[in-house]
Amino acid sequence: MSTPERVIVLDIEGTTTSISFVYDAMFPFVRRELDRYLDAHEGEPPMTADVALLRAQAEEDVAAGLEGAVPIPEDGAEGLMEAVRASVLWQMDNDRKTTGLKSLQGKIWKAGFESGELKGHVFEDVPGRLEAWAGAGVPVYIYSSGSVSAQKLLFGYSEAGDLTRYLDGYFDTRIGSKKEADSYRAIADEIGVAPETITFVTDNLAEAVAAREAGVEAILSLRPGNPALPQDHGFPTVTSLTEVP
Repeated sequence: MSTPERVIVLDIEGTTTSISFVYDAMFPFVRRELDRYLDAHEGEPPMTADVALLRAQAEEDVAAGLEGAVPIPEDGAEGLMEAVRASVLWQMDNDRKTTGLKSLQGKIWKAGFESGELKGHVFEDVPGRLEAWAGAGVPVYIYSSGSVSAQKLLFGYSEAGDLTRYLDGYFDTRIGSKKEADSYRAIADEIGVAPETITFVTDNLAEAVAAREAGVEAILSLRPGNPALPQDHGFPTVTSLTEVP
């Protein structure tokens, strides 16, 4: 396969999707469905694996003296699911993004998207622009702090239908922090292109700075509801993906 001359990498929150969707729809859905999900899947291998991750994280948090951290007893112990529930809600209250939490959230979201209770929000310009890039042979990737599985759900069950056919790949924080230049170098290596061929669109100034440091062209997304940016940030801006050159 020939090396593309240009690659697009997109952030999700504040770029393709409203920040409010994540906080007003996806997170509340987890809170609402958590008890039902835990009751329905207690003892199943995927749940046991998630509980093990949550337990290990809880041990770290308790050892670190984090206020409110909830220890999780061993499998089969009385009060296990109550402790898991309390730990999950405590992590969500503190906007944690730990592996165990993201894994469990992802399974609950999967059930919601597949049932039709959740549909991924995308701004109106997104479907057409993704289709146009695909038609022009420009590869498009997603890079988000949300897990790859959650990214696929959002675009696979979007309000505009299945958009995954326009996407060439997905990256999450397993490739590295979005605020570290090495993460963008790693993405370029993974795709097989020079960093200079990548255009990264994000609403986050620190991420744009890190991308630029890696040699990636960074563009800031200005969407309704996004946090204000300092006037002297020094990056090109767009209010729609159709404005990305």
